[in-house]
Order: sequence, then structure tokens, then C-alpha cells
Amino acid sequence: MKIAFTTSDRVHINAHFGWAKMIDVYEITDEGYHFVETLTFEGELKEDGNEDKITPKLESIGDCTIIYVTAIGGSAAARLIKKGVTPVKARSEEEEISEVLNKLVKTLKGNPPPWLRKALQPKTTNFADEIEDEATV
Repeated sequence: MKIAFTTSDRVHINAHFGWAKMIDVYEITDEGYHFVETLTFEGELKEDGNEDKITPKLESIGDCTIIYVTAIGGSAAARLIKKGVTPVKARSEEEEISEVLNKLVKTLKGNPPPWLRKALQPKTTNFADEIEDEATV
């Protein structure tokens, strides 16, 4: 599965979802993890009330299972959940991406907590997606 992290330094989870200029994406299994890519975003990202600024982020992390953030607005969180991406708040801006990844690998080897088991379930499609899939067959 893919895990995303909002970051300003590519080491710590230290960016608000809406304001993040970078999101690092990793692939993780119970065997380990590896870096996939850094997604970058430009423009006036700190403008409150501008819902358009999060649309490119939502689209670019749609294949991720979880995104770690320092903070996230309610509407952005709801839109992520609707896409099947679980937002998780970091404990602090000092929390390191590698620490979280190592803990997740250990957790995946054992008995994941209910929230993680739910996040790991295959994403369900909605009716509109099913119609679109049928139309392209």
C-alpha cells in the first residue's frame, strides 16, 4: 500500500494538508518500505476558504491508503475519506517519517488495530465509478 506524508523538509511530518508544498509517498508492506516520489504543489496554498487548492492534492494521492498530516481542515478530511484515503494526525511536527514507517511495518507484521485494518480494505467504488467502468469496457 502507499502512504503519504505532508512535509516541508522531507524528514518530518510537519505540514498542514492544505498548505503543504510537498507530499512524500512511500510504498509499504510487512517486509519494509521504499520511497516512491515527492509530489510538489505551487501557488497560494495558505489562502483559507480556497477549496480549489486541495483538489490537485486529492487527485494526486488518490491511490494512497493513509496520509499523515500535522493538521487538516474538516472538508478536506471528509473529501479524503470519501476517496478512501485515511488522514492521520502526526503526534508533533518533530515526528519523523522514517519512525512512522518503521512502526507501520512492525504493525503490519502483527495484529493491526481496527482503524488500520479498515484502511487496508480494498477501496469500494461508487455507482458513478461502476457506470464509468462499464462504459469503457
